[in-house]
Amino acid sequence: MYILVINSGSSSIKFGLYDAATQQSKASGMVSRIGEKESYLEYSGSGESFRRGVDTPNHAKALEYIMDTLLDGENGVLKSLDEIQAVGHRVVHGGSTIRQSVLIDDEVIEKVRECIPFAPLHNPANLEAILECRRLLPDIPQVAVLDTSFHQTMPPQAYMYAIPYEIYENYGARRYGFHGSSYRFVSLRAAEMMRRRPQDLQMVVCHLGNGSSMAAIKRGRSIDTTMGMTPVEGLMMGTRSGDIDAGLVFRLISGKPGLSVKEVDRILNNESGILGISGVSKDMRDVQARAVAGDLRCMLALDMYAYRIRKYIGAFAAAMGGIDLLVFTGGIGENSAEIRGAVCDELGFLGIEIDSVINSATQGVERDISTPEARVRVLVVPTNEENIIVQDTLMLTRVLGRVMDNAD
Repeated sequence: MYILVINSGSSSIKFGLYDAATQQSKASGMVSRIGEKESYLEYSGSGESFRRGVDTPNHAKALEYIMDTLLDGENGVLKSLDEIQAVGHRVVHGGSTIRQSVLIDDEVIEKVRECIPFAPLHNPANLEAILECRRLLPDIPQVAVLDTSFHQTMPPQAYMYAIPYEIYENYGARRYGFHGSSYRFVSLRAAEMMRRRPQDLQMVVCHLGNGSSMAAIKRGRSIDTTMGMTPVEGLMMGTRSGDIDAGLVFRLISGKPGLSVKEVDRILNNESGILGISGVSKDMRDVQARAVAGDLRCMLALDMYAYRIRKYIGAFAAAMGGIDLLVFTGGIGENSAEIRGAVCDELGFLGIEIDSVINSATQGVERDISTPEARVRVLVVPTNEENIIVQDTLMLTRVLGRVMDNAD
């Protein structure tokens, strides 16, 4: 039997099929550019890998292609969809009402729908995948694993905004945080690498990718994070602005000529960050290459990116009363020695010192990149969000099975 993991984004669906007994990956892939003419499917399974163009006008069609590929007699893994024991979905925003991973029913679907204003690009895509999987696999249990659930342990002084309290009560305006499954996996794995219990550690985890965030994790619990009510707040990212003066939004709308709310939303989400400052690309590799060639705006973008991460490390160390571990993960955190080096520069006063040779040789693998005498260990830990989704899906469906057995 297998667990199917679905990560549905606004224009793509990542998927993975895992053996329920061993939790090992048996097949994986992605349908990209959904709704575009250049849409394609990438697949790896049964020792074969391929990429082919597919006509995917919507997420429903993309999921049909995924099921057909898994059933394909030549490259597929499944003989029948009945071999799927359960489906685990990554869901970005659960608000304050869905506080942990949960079996999906009509009530959960409605709660995810209510959170669409907080994650307008992500939650609709998550819902489409859930509803289509319900249609294709009507008798198979489904589980929602929320990005926001890991941060439900934040205290009020960390998640509240200094606005009228009634706005929090009436609109749910507060910091929620994201990348929760990544933080959960990485914090547990980092503790294992140090042969320590998570409850005995205070760590800052930097999840750096096109979407970047950080979390202060004290004794295994999130006490603060950089992303807020939406993913726009916090660090400078590939195309998101991160922290800005809220007054700038009003200035852009009321200026001459004024911009519409939709235009400002597009600017802050899709045209800012690394792309906006560099004017070149949202891809860190492209910007680094241009910076080496002397492009001043690319150099500025890199300096701003590292500087803001460094500021939050100091802030989170202060919030926790100290730091034992600094952990890098995500596409940039795992692979860019240059960014890790720039971030850790000038943090010696915190006890953070990295070995430049080890750091330069570390790309996409687990490693302690600290110097032997460093008081704070600096780790690179590749993330595995799918591992958390598989674990939670198995746990909840096993509980469901026991409940049904007892009912019988």
